[in-house]
Amino acid sequence: MTDHAIVADGLRKSFGDTVALDGLDLSVPAGTVCGLLGPNGAGKTTAVRILCSLLRPSAGRAEVAGFDVAREAAEVRYRIGLTGQYSAVDEVLTGRQNLVLFGRLYHLDRRSARARADELLDQFHLTDAADKQAKTYSGGMRRRLDLAASFIMAPQVLFLDEPTTGLDPRHRTEVWDVVRSLVDTGTTVLLTTHYLDEADQLADHIVVVDHGRKIAEGDPEQLKARVGGDRIDVVLRRAYQLERAADVLRGIAAAEPEPDPAARRISVPVRDRVGALTQVARALEDGGITAHDITLRRPTLDEVFMHLTAGHDRKAG
Repeated sequence: MTDHAIVADGLRKSFGDTVALDGLDLSVPAGTVCGLLGPNGAGKTTAVRILCSLLRPSAGRAEVAGFDVAREAAEVRYRIGLTGQYSAVDEVLTGRQNLVLFGRLYHLDRRSARARADELLDQFHLTDAADKQAKTYSGGMRRRLDLAASFIMAPQVLFLDEPTTGLDPRHRTEVWDVVRSLVDTGTTVLLTTHYLDEADQLADHIVVVDHGRKIAEGDPEQLKARVGGDRIDVVLRRAYQLERAADVLRGIAAAEPEPDPAARRISVPVRDRVGALTQVARALEDGGITAHDITLRRPTLDEVFMHLTAGHDRKAG
């Protein structure tokens, strides 16, 4: 395996007149998590399908685990795992039976398939539920069983396409813990997600795509710095004071204040984090504006995402 587990160069994919990928470049170092973010229709799922050898690119090339996805598809498939948005497990079968079935589909003999199932049940903390039907599992347990199934052949590269869709916060955290443990053992992960906090928690590197092109990349902190550094959030006691507060804060903010009437909140980017906090509190007091709370924070990936993709109409792709 090369230093980079995933490399894509100028990937293009068209479906008739619809261009899903328009020259996408991607480079993911081995043993890291890359978050692939973008609006619906940006081309994320198309990229994953090409990298998994399920689709052939219209142009460009890609390698996964050192093998060309078009010319050496069988070698690629032998070295990857894929977990999609929807569960692939059979709910009537037990957890153990599901994993043995997947092992047999990978051409393991019956004894090896059972041994591998037992290893994975232990690794993914499912041993106590091994002989219960999957339909009795919680959402987080079912997702862990999904991940375990994708690890039958201990893949070098794992593709996670919206892995925690529909899970509550506790079950999402369970899946995050499993992903971290897999990366600790050397697995490379390409993650697509609509949960920006998920990418913030897991990704070493993030690539933002829109209209089939890469429009930004960097680690989470680098991307957050693109929307103006630190921010101050002011929550007012009285919503009718929002407009006055915005006028007061314009002289302090590094850009136009952003009011949120429903939350009685106004957010302003600032350059001097400590000095600005004192200035904001004093300016509000001098203006007769009562603040319920004043918070200094870093930008969120949600704000980065909105900043990078704002105002773009899009089609499915």
